Amino acid sequence: MDQNVAERIKQDIGQNDVVLYMKGTPVFPQCGFSAAVVQVLSHLGVKFKGVDVLADPGIRQGIKDFSQWPTIPQLYVKGEFIGGCDIVREMYESGELQQLFQDKGVQNAA
Repeated sequence: MDQNVAERIKQDIGQNDVVLYMKGTPVFPQCGFSAAVVQVLSHLGVKFKGVDVLADPGIRQGIKDFSQWPTIPQLYVKGEFIGGCDIVREMYESGELQQLFQDKGVQNAA
């Protein structure tokens, strides 16, 4: 993996409590899975940084290498990889996601 890409990813997840690597932007998601995760985070009132992997092929491949996870979107909370769309949705439905945000001290509306 390109060292610059790895550094950018580390910087993003280090400087932001919640980061979503996604296709498109939070305002204009480019795929249904990314849109679903944005919807969950917005519903919970969680502020997050969206990183559009379509705008940067290096990041698009780099984030998959970084997390050892083959798909986008990818959610990071306080530097920790949480998962993709299905995992986020399941955690939200079970209340686990809300608990995670509380445990990590991430402000949310839950």
